[in-house]
Formats: sequence, C-alpha cells, structure tokens
Amino acid sequence: MVTRARRAAVAIFLGIVVAGCSAPTPPPVPSPAARVETSPASPGPVPPPSQEPSPDQVGLGTDRPRRSAEVVAAGAADAVYNYAPTLMVDEGRYRMWWCSQLGGAGPPGDDILLGDAPSPDGPYGNPLSAVFSGNPGSFDGMHTCDPSVIRVGGTYYLYYTGAAGNHANGNAIGLATSPDGRTWTRANDGKPIVTSSRDVIRANTYGAGQPAVVHLDGWFYLMFTDTTGKAAGWNGAGQFVIRAKDPTFVTGVELLSPGGFRKANGTADRLRSVVDAFSVDFMWVDALDAFAIAHETQDGTTITFWDRDFRRAPYLPVLIPGPWQEGPGLVRDPEGHSPRSVEAPCDRVPVDLVRATRTLDAPTDLTHFGADLTGTRACADPDRALRALEGYAVPSPQRTIDLIRDGRVVRVERRSVAERLAVRVLDERVVALDTVPVAARLSAAATAVRAGARVGFVLDDDRLWTIPDPAVATLNSSTIATVTQGQFDSYERGPDLAAAR
Repeated sequence: MVTRARRAAVAIFLGIVVAGCSAPTPPPVPSPAARVETSPASPGPVPPPSQEPSPDQVGLGTDRPRRSAEVVAAGAADAVYNYAPTLMVDEGRYRMWWCSQLGGAGPPGDDILLGDAPSPDGPYGNPLSAVFSGNPGSFDGMHTCDPSVIRVGGTYYLYYTGAAGNHANGNAIGLATSPDGRTWTRANDGKPIVTSSRDVIRANTYGAGQPAVVHLDGWFYLMFTDTTGKAAGWNGAGQFVIRAKDPTFVTGVELLSPGGFRKANGTADRLRSVVDAFSVDFMWVDALDAFAIAHETQDGTTITFWDRDFRRAPYLPVLIPGPWQEGPGLVRDPEGHSPRSVEAPCDRVPVDLVRATRTLDAPTDLTHFGADLTGTRACADPDRALRALEGYAVPSPQRTIDLIRDGRVVRVERRSVAERLAVRVLDERVVALDTVPVAARLSAAATAVRAGARVGFVLDDDRLWTIPDPAVATLNSSTIATVTQGQFDSYERGPDLAAAR
C-alpha cells in the first residue's frame, strides 16, 4: 500500500513527464508500505539537469559496458525487498551493505544487511545477515536504511536514514561506527546528525535521508536528500552537501551555498542543491580531480561531475544505461574514492554500480551495471598524473623504476623490488612525471631496520619508509638491523612504501 503523499507526488510528476516527452514514461512499481517512510517519493525518472553545456567541459567516452547475468544479492527467505546499496572494495573483497526487511531481525521495519563477494557480480550472500536494525525508543526506532559506508583508518562509518515509525517528516540521518563493518555502535549518543530543515511544506513529506559520504583531504563530505529544504525542487528532489573534519558533523561544519562552502552553526540550511534527483551516490575520482554523482534518469544511471568546491562541472555527463527502480550504489574504495584501472590508470576509469531493478519480486532485485570512462587524460599534467598513478610505478630515465607514493616519486633501483611495492609497473614512462623531483631513492642494499613486527627502509632523505614484508628487504639485498621501538619511532617518517591493492 502506498501512502497518500507518495501517490500524489507520483501522479503530479508523471503528468509533467508525459506532457514534456515524446513517449509516456511507465509509472513506478509501488513499494511495500514499510519502505515508503524511509524512501522519498520516487516519482519516476528524474530528467537530467537543465544546465547548458559550457565550452570548456570535457566530453568523456564510455566502453566495456557490463551487466551481471543475474541479481547479485542472494537475499533471504523472509526478505521483503532489497535496495539502496553501498559498496566497498575492501582488502581485495567487495563488500555490500543494503536495505531490506527481515522478519526476525528485531523491531519490525527496515534493516541493513551485509554480504561480501569476490567481484561486483556477487553473489553477496556469504555470509548474509542483518547487521544494523532499529533502536526502539530512538529516532531510528523502526527503520534503519539507505546505508553509506566508508572506512577511515581503522574505523568504519555508517551513515543511514532512521525513522521512529511511519509518520510524516520522521526521517533523519544517523551515524554508527565499527571496527570491522559488521558490529556497529551508534555515535552522537544515538541522536541524529542531520534532521529535516522544514523550510518548505511540500506534498512529499519524506524529510531528510538517503545519505552518501566521501572522505577527501581530511574532510567528510555528506550528500543527502531533504524534501523540506528551501532549495529542493517542486517535488522535493535535490541533493545538499555539507562537510566537516568531524565525522559526526557536530563541530566545524561547512554548508554548500550558491557561493561555495561557508562556515555554519549546525546543519540546517538548504541553500543549494547540486543535482535534481533522489537516492544518489557519489565518489571522488582522483584521475579526473572531480566528484562523480550517480543518479537515475530515464534511460539508466547518469553520472554528473563537479570540482572539489562544487563551483564548476568540468566534464559532460555520461550514462550507464539499463533498467532501474531505485537509486544506485557505486563501487568505491574505503574512503569513497573511485577504483582505478589497473590496466590503464592514465586513460580510463572503471565505473561499477548496483541498483534495484524491481521492488516487488522478493527476495532480491539488485543488479550490477558498469562501464569504463575513457579519454580521461589523467596523466596530462604533473599534478593529475601523481594522483592517477598513486601506488603505481613507471620506468625512470635512469634505467630504474619510479614508484609513486603519497604524491611523491621514489626512485627504486631494482625492478623486482618495485614490483613487490607497486599496484603495477607500467611498461612506458609517463612524460608528465619528468618535471617532478625525486623525493627519495631506494638503492640496492639500502639500510633497513626492524622493531618487533615493523620493518622499514631508511632512504637517502634520512626518513623511514615502512614496508609490509621483510622479504622486500631481502629482495633488495638489505641487511635488516634490529633496533629498539624507541629508536624506530625516532626516525622522521615517510609514507608506507607499499600501495593498497
């Protein structure tokens, strides 16, 4: 059964779509009643932004389109529906948290499930369990849904929509933390971190929710829906952005306004929306030096781009086509950045996502779609090349290998050592790196020290660059000297030489 507010929003929107398009758009499939209160009215396809392309916007190509042969989440016998995924490539595995409703998971309402898989195609059902459910008596007493999960350091952060019951304007955004992504503790004393602004009363009374979060340069960027926000569309569609170095957004909050980010007391203002859509996900793309926002449009998932200050759209939108019913979850790295192409980090960016393609056919309906962005020219200049090649290595002009770590060039004498430390050693030199100074050199037989399980090289910059495995030092013909923990800690530290794979 669909609520009256949802029926009204759907009817109004479909009238506009039919009048403005050459062919009618089929109405969306109704959602289960319990789900209505934690998803905004999704009134069919949302048209792309009306902003005219500017002459300096770059057009990206796409190739290698892909789609899973089957649904990717195995579901469960008592699952009513599955939607609103968030995905993370975490230490070589793909982890997906998503929203469902399990009869035995706790209070009646939406639950957050977790599954992992060896690839985006799943299946995400080994193991499958509800890892987060309602907390009776709190703002999220009945429904916990729309997860967005990142990992910063050793802590997982779960941003989610919570509601105490089936009532208008009941949705708010909460936060929980975890050491493993499975066992969660509510943050901010169990109180919401973002609530409805209630600036405008609209037919769509969903309120605040559907968060998506990215960690970039020490900042937590939070994007979310608020159908009551001043700058939301006529039907409540819109996406607002706040940022803070505090993951709870209690202190140091900056709000995105028409003039850029500005300091604010609290999170209440809704002065600017960055995309006219519900249920979006976003990520930071280092190769493009831009945010990519995934949102549903008539023919599939449209990806739009903004620079880091949301002042300029540097690239034209691209489309990942195919059927959809509920918004996408992008495959991202632990901090919400896009994975890079192992094969061609300078020229392409893989974009993979999971979205719901139907809502009534339980136990599952989540499907993987994807394509590669091409023509990125990510290594056209030194700054972008350093970002795109983070963790990679390339031939140097001196018959050695240049390893890119933490935005620096480390010149490694032995290719075999570089191969152990890098994501991959590329076959050809990247010309843009010729003007980048060498920060340090790792010569054969360089000094290596150990304290307990920790091992590192002391390079020619007199800093200690740690390595993950003593075998790397052996491969480098380095003798490992045992030192005290105090001596080990007294060295000025360089970055870890090993890249995340």
